Amino acid sequence: MKNFHFPLERVLGWRRAELQRAEVLFKQQASVLAGIDREAAEAAAAERRMEIQVRTWRPVWGGDLAALGAFRLATQKREAVLEARRSEVQQELSKRHATMLEARRKVRLLERLQDRRLTEWRAQCDRELEQEAAEAYLAGWGR
Repeated sequence: MKNFHFPLERVLGWRRAELQRAEVLFKQQASVLAGIDREAAEAAAAERRMEIQVRTWRPVWGGDLAALGAFRLATQKREAVLEARRSEVQQELSKRHATMLEARRKVRLLERLQDRRLTEWRAQCDRELEQEAAEAYLAGWGR
């Protein structure tokens, strides 16, 4: 009996490597998105802290309020830039997710084919073994 050999083993290896690369790229992009979300949360928290801090001051001067207004505008611009960047990163993340799912589908397809071929090979081996056993029995019975 010869050993099992899957003729598409190299292709399966390539597909697995492709899936691994796609997963790494997806995780990197997800990390970038998480960083943007963290930065936006930090900006919003800084704005809230600054407003609370200014409200506790007694007396509040006009320059303080002007500085607070400028800080709010700068924070709003930063949040708008982050939101635009987040949108771009989210689109790229969606593309990478689709690529990863497609790579995973291709690997699973080849793995199922390999499993099917292995099952067929085992069944063939079992048939050959049964046939040899039957021939050996008949040869011994004929003596």
